[in-house]
Amino acid sequence: MNPSQTLIDQLNWNLLRTFYMIAEERSLTRAADRLSVSQPSVSAALQKLEESLGCQLIERDSRRFDLTDQGELLLGECTVIFESVNRIGQKMSDLEGELSGVLHLQMITSLQSPIIDEVIRLMHLRHPAVTFRIDVASSREIVRAVSRKQVPFGICLLMEPVKGVDCKLLFREEFGIYCGQEHPLFGSDINSLKPLRDEGFVSFTCSEEGGFLEPMSALRDGAGLGRRVVGASAQLDEVRRMIIAGVGIGIMPVASVTRAVAAGLLWRLPVIDTELGANVFLVSN
Repeated sequence: MNPSQTLIDQLNWNLLRTFYMIAEERSLTRAADRLSVSQPSVSAALQKLEESLGCQLIERDSRRFDLTDQGELLLGECTVIFESVNRIGQKMSDLEGELSGVLHLQMITSLQSPIIDEVIRLMHLRHPAVTFRIDVASSREIVRAVSRKQVPFGICLLMEPVKGVDCKLLFREEFGIYCGQEHPLFGSDINSLKPLRDEGFVSFTCSEEGGFLEPMSALRDGAGLGRRVVGASAQLDEVRRMIIAGVGIGIMPVASVTRAVAAGLLWRLPVIDTELGANVFLVSN
């Protein structure tokens, strides 16, 4: 496999967005305010991006804040990426006549993405007569609905592109293994999957259905978890609720539980023998 393609597949585009904000603001604190997240979350995102790329991007101390050569190079590429996103709305506005009607989109539960948020914002700004309808569904249901032309677009997790629909990779979403403050493992430094395999597991119902369309199944099975399912829901908020209540451990997207972790409601188990992630695709017919 081409090494550059491997990097593209594994790169978390949300981390690029965070770096872009840090570089623009030249401050982690101001970037956090702009992104409406905590400063430690921004610091952690920067560290994760540097680890993914294998280089330092920013040199900073109490008196200075400078981009490294690699940081300057990455900022240039990020500028091109996000300026391209901004041009989407402009190009659509150049179409003859005013767009109107309903834009129907299906999406997996509680997906966090500044890129998707920005595209929706620009679409509304350029075409205020368009009404949005966003429905939540599993990846399997989304692909089925798009392939049957029941909806024109969907955003879902896939292990690989699916034949019969157009699949465009948007970014890679990072997942972690969590427990709640009522769970015996809360605050522990357990770093191996082996002791977790017999723990009660809170699952997404889509992973119970299984199938190659559901990365949640692959994430759970690949980690060897879920032997004893003690709770399940199709909605991330309800999975999170059960995990916080101490019902069991579970796998959740890192970006969606940042505030719960910062508030001390959830603990990310620091296992080091696995890396959990899945690709987010835009699918259309």
